[in-house]
Amino acid sequence: MIFKEKEIILKNGITAILKTPEPEDAEKQLNCIKSAAVETDNFSRTIEDWDGFTAENEKEWIQGVRDSKYSLVISCYIDGEIAGNCDITFKGGSKNSHRATVGIAIQKKYWNIGIGSAMFRELIKAANEHEGTEIIDLEMVEGNNRAKALYEKFGFEAVSVKPKFFKLKDGSYQNLVYMQKYL
Repeated sequence: MIFKEKEIILKNGITAILKTPEPEDAEKQLNCIKSAAVETDNFSRTIEDWDGFTAENEKEWIQGVRDSKYSLVISCYIDGEIAGNCDITFKGGSKNSHRATVGIAIQKKYWNIGIGSAMFRELIKAANEHEGTEIIDLEMVEGNNRAKALYEKFGFEAVSVKPKFFKLKDGSYQNLVYMQKYL
């Protein structure tokens, strides 16, 4: 699916563009994800998990998303750089077609300027426009209070916790919180 380009004004007055990335943006997209993975322990993947993943792999993934009728990716561009991205995947099958799953990643230098809210508005709009979608779900690391505040702002509620879901390099654990929003 392709998101039609949209210009937004962020809290700091900067103009940003929301759009589905182009295949030629693969390196920028990959750099954004890798940067975000280094900046926080709230991702499901670490920077090491991206070892061996190339811009060519990302290019193929972007093209696959663009061609898909079940996935939508929106990236936020500021001065030609990808500041963050989000996605929604609509489930298929007779038992799951009423659900969609969302995710988001924003580089730390772009936190707290309204990118997350702008992208979530568009994801929820896409879900409302997708025939049959009743529930949007997401997973987050327990203790990620900034993300939790964003999700709750848009009507998501925690429905379960999976203890010790992630294990960090230092041996400590993180719980995973499953959240849902009913449309």
